[in-house]
Amino acid sequence: MQHDEVIWQVIRHNHCSFMAKITTGNFCRNPYNVTGICNRSSCPLANSRYATIRDHDGIFYLYMKTIERAHMPNKLWERVKLPRNYEKALEIIDKHMMYWPKLLVHKTKQRLTKMTQMRIRMRKLALKTREKIMTTPRKEKKREARREEKAEKAAVLDKSIEKELLERLKRGVYGDIYNYPVKEFYKVIDMEDQQAASEDEEEEPEIEYVEGYEELEEEEDIEDFGGLPNCKSYPDFDDAVGTDDEDEESLAVERKRVRKDSQRKLEKDEPGSKLKKKARVLVEVEHEDTEERQMAVQ
Repeated sequence: MQHDEVIWQVIRHNHCSFMAKITTGNFCRNPYNVTGICNRSSCPLANSRYATIRDHDGIFYLYMKTIERAHMPNKLWERVKLPRNYEKALEIIDKHMMYWPKLLVHKTKQRLTKMTQMRIRMRKLALKTREKIMTTPRKEKKREARREEKAEKAAVLDKSIEKELLERLKRGVYGDIYNYPVKEFYKVIDMEDQQAASEDEEEEPEIEYVEGYEELEEEEDIEDFGGLPNCKSYPDFDDAVGTDDEDEESLAVERKRVRKDSQRKLEKDEPGSKLKKKARVLVEVEHEDTEERQMAVQ
């Protein structure tokens, strides 16, 4: 049989694991306490008829305890889910606690009001962007700095050993037979290829000497045949240029015929005649009136 007064006397004067005594007063850490204060009316252990509000993942539930279920601890509390609307939640509390003590009903509604306000503030804070203050792990930073120094020293040592071994290899200190690591072998080959390519780029271009009298000899051969026809041989040249395009075509045909005649004369000459000829000078004569050029051979 449960006796509320005896339970309260034992809890209050002997020992309670949920009691927290501080300078401002005595508080209760029991999650079913409706006010959080350790007193006779608010203690969930010393009251056989009790009600409170609890939060599970943002959902509020109304918990009620009666004396009829005191002998069944697994079914001691009756739970009712409350809607998110504050007014409807108050209506459900009034419906289920119609014949309960008015003080307990009032405390239950106060707890619902406080928890609703807390949920609204939590949503507003979640939407705001705030700076997160974090501590600096000094021990970890020092440890990482020591590791970095050791790694740098080891890297420098490995490079110096590798350089010394390569120099000994070039001098042939260890003979002709080696067991090379494949990765290092290809690395050395690539380095040598890069050095060879850089040396090729740095080399100066070679100077070549080429014979340059062939063009002059061809000009001398053309001069032997009298050069290009003079523009004076065509008396109506100026009139033809200004009047019709057909005269220009006939002039081009005549020039081609003269070139063919010069080529025929070149074939009749002896092959050794080129060396015996002397160098001749070409003189250009320009007339201002007729704007004509005449080639003369001296």
